[in-house]
Amino acid sequence: MEGLTIGWYGALAGLALAIILILRKLNPVYSLFLGAIAGALIGGANLEQTVSVLVSGTQSVMGTVLRVLAAGVLAGVMMESGAAETMAQAIVKKFGGSKAILALALATMIITAVGVFIPVAVLIVAPIALSVGNKMGISKTALLLALSGGGKAGNIISPNPNTIAAARGFDLDLSHVMLAGFIPAVCGLIVTVIVASLLKNKGVKVLDAEAVYNEIDTSKYPPLGKAIVAPLVAVILLMINPIGSITGIDALSRIKVDALYILPVAGIIGLLAMGQGNKILAYTSSGLNKMTATVLILIGAGGIAGLIAASDLSVQIVSLIQAAGISGTFLAPISGILMAAATGSTSTGVILATGSFGQAILNMGTAPLAAAVMVHTGATVIDSLPQGNYFHVTADSMKMSIKQRMGLIPYEALVGGTMAVAATVIYGFLL
Repeated sequence: MEGLTIGWYGALAGLALAIILILRKLNPVYSLFLGAIAGALIGGANLEQTVSVLVSGTQSVMGTVLRVLAAGVLAGVMMESGAAETMAQAIVKKFGGSKAILALALATMIITAVGVFIPVAVLIVAPIALSVGNKMGISKTALLLALSGGGKAGNIISPNPNTIAAARGFDLDLSHVMLAGFIPAVCGLIVTVIVASLLKNKGVKVLDAEAVYNEIDTSKYPPLGKAIVAPLVAVILLMINPIGSITGIDALSRIKVDALYILPVAGIIGLLAMGQGNKILAYTSSGLNKMTATVLILIGAGGIAGLIAASDLSVQIVSLIQAAGISGTFLAPISGILMAAATGSTSTGVILATGSFGQAILNMGTAPLAAAVMVHTGATVIDSLPQGNYFHVTADSMKMSIKQRMGLIPYEALVGGTMAVAATVIYGFLL
């Protein structure tokens, strides 16, 4: 494949085909592979070279895949042990009904931030939201915005597949990308609470039949003190190196332990702290199963990223940006926005953006960490479209119709857009 340059039109055609197939409900993995194959052939590659393009692209995401699989241990422990539910209940009870929207947004943010997938985090908090919303007269639109916006904020500071993809895409430590997303995440949380509060009376309310008044049996769940051990250990271990770099303590900054080790270790320590060490096989198997779909999509995204990387598309885009006189800094968030919108997925959007436009973004003079954060936050803007599973999972969780759920997308885009703007201003222009 050395010396092969696929025409930019082939890369665009392949990407367009993949998007069309995803929208036509073909399995996203096959959609991405078929798009990559067709694009390579259209762009001038022969059959043998096309295979090389796919293999090269999928090989490039293996580092991300390994870390995502490792993250499955922590995710499995948090979800299956009841630790995530314990944390959600504690946060909502602490704030009380008067600050219901803040409590719901914060609960979803924290649960997502500690390594639970955003759709799962929404599913966990949704029954609490329906009950609180029915009692307080809060509309479903406001409730789901609180959950979704809080989840988006937590997602950019989490050890989840999207953050791992952003870190690996620019060859960075996961902890640095998580830490860099903190200020944009806080901005996203604030906008979520403000907008959701303004929407409290807009849209349908929660019916009595939809509210879960029966107290959830929490006797099988661990107490809060034990439930937070796993995420606490993960955060402490992940932050050792960044804290050392910030404070100038060489002993700490020299400690470089990859998330590949940290996330499983934190999960196992948390499991032992909760006294559920005998369930390690069941919980890790569950975590692995939950990661399988994500891993397959990442491999599919790697195939089409290989197509775009082997083409001259990035060169053409850089030339267009320079000719238009637009700051090259904007390529990072825009690529995240477009790729996530195309696939209806934050993690797939991030890996497509980093794999396809990563080098072009760096060639425009953007620093790797700034690029990672801007791509990552950009991918949260319009990632909740109907072609992705998040749209449907969240609609079902709040018992909303497709039309009602569609009405929420502009408000979610406002939250994601706020985080993308904050990241672009901070890392693209101020730092």
